[in-house]
Amino acid sequence: MRAVVRAGRHIRCVSSIQERELLKSGVRRYVSSEVHASNYRLLRKDEHDRVLYSYLVSRALSNPAAKDTSGVGGRGGPFVEYERRIAAGDLMDGDSCQVGTLKELQRLYDQLVDSANACKLDKYEASDKAGRSRWFWSRLIPQSSVSPVNGLYLYGGVGTGKTMLMDLFFDQLPPNWRKMRIHFHDFMLTVHSRLQKHKGVADPLEVVAGEIADESILLCLDEFMVTDVADALILNRLFKHLFDNGVILVATSNRAPDNLYERGLQRDLFLPFIATLKERCVSHEIGSAVDYRKLTSAQLGFYFVGKELSDFLKQKFQELIGEHSASPQEVEVVMGRKLQVPLGANGCAYFPFEYLCDRPLGAADYFGLCKNYHTLALDGVPIFGLHNKSAAYRFVTLVDVMYENKARLLCTAEGTPMELLQKVVTISDAQHMAPRTASRSRKNDDSELCVDNELGFAKDRTISRLTEMNSKEYLEQHASVLADRQQASG
Repeated sequence: MRAVVRAGRHIRCVSSIQERELLKSGVRRYVSSEVHASNYRLLRKDEHDRVLYSYLVSRALSNPAAKDTSGVGGRGGPFVEYERRIAAGDLMDGDSCQVGTLKELQRLYDQLVDSANACKLDKYEASDKAGRSRWFWSRLIPQSSVSPVNGLYLYGGVGTGKTMLMDLFFDQLPPNWRKMRIHFHDFMLTVHSRLQKHKGVADPLEVVAGEIADESILLCLDEFMVTDVADALILNRLFKHLFDNGVILVATSNRAPDNLYERGLQRDLFLPFIATLKERCVSHEIGSAVDYRKLTSAQLGFYFVGKELSDFLKQKFQELIGEHSASPQEVEVVMGRKLQVPLGANGCAYFPFEYLCDRPLGAADYFGLCKNYHTLALDGVPIFGLHNKSAAYRFVTLVDVMYENKARLLCTAEGTPMELLQKVVTISDAQHMAPRTASRSRKNDDSELCVDNELGFAKDRTISRLTEMNSKEYLEQHASVLADRQQASG
């Protein structure tokens, strides 16, 4: 289940024994205030290196399960922590699908602990050669160091707890390991940014893969989905280099490996990646009849259904910013690019729907917005169909990015989350739809449908996330994350 865990935690005292152990590992100082994992995932790549050190140290000292991995008090691992949370009442018991997935994660965890030296997981013992240096020496002495441990690819429907289970696994890993947990959107943005930096090198993908491997041998990617042709064309070579550098992949996705980038442009060039993925990762389907996101306490205090509610939305927006005055603002979103914000104040930004989803914006722009604003007000979300398919894609991406960053959404819409995407169907769904026998013709029915596999598969996830984002639990989590960020910056 997707657990509702309070972001704030008590800071634990650091014993002299713990401090000496850290010093032995080469750490010369530690940070006394904990950087929570959800905050760490909010950070953009240019901030990762700066806080990774303090995050790993503080997590090691504050997480009892992580301490167990050192051999004190037992091995521990994700299954042990899962049972502890059930006993504490943080998780619901009785989901056999989640238990089966936990066993796979525990198996991988045990293999990694047993093969930590062979996999070169300890960051203090790893080579500190830069990516370009690695690339230079590999030209002289061709080498491959494929990991002896295969990764894990978890896939299944929305709300089955994939992200929660992967996070549980990640949080139990020893703090001295080279590891990264990142959303797939964010990961690909980082890759493209690094490729730009290494422009002119004979094989920039090999250099980028070397850099990533130097930083993170264990790579945990959440929401693995391929919709962009540029991403599809580089994934095969990128991951071949990553796996050759010993990288171990743990990923979650709504799609089975064979269904990734289905019917995408030039998919034949993408197929070798699927073969590589299946060779280097154990595929495990997680199923559940329950969407745990919809078990939250619905509040619906920030999602308003109806047309011509712009004035009402601005009134609610004003209530959120309090005594601050909203005005047009300009923010940097990605690689020096600027985005005009119609109204912004006190960490909140207001946009007409068309401004964010009917223009050529993408995940990078939305990540930039969430870096600058914790709340987005969106006016006039329409019913989606064939006529506004591109806007639907952008809206789905916007919701994904906001959800990943625990941002708050204030919006007016023409329908409920279910109604917004009712006309979006997969090819398989469209083939099984019976023609109407009423007065309207089948041709008219078809003209209203948006038949698109990627959008159709994203539909349930978006409905589920919109539902959860307006729940009491999500809004409490948003408030906790915001408080942590303000404390860290203050």
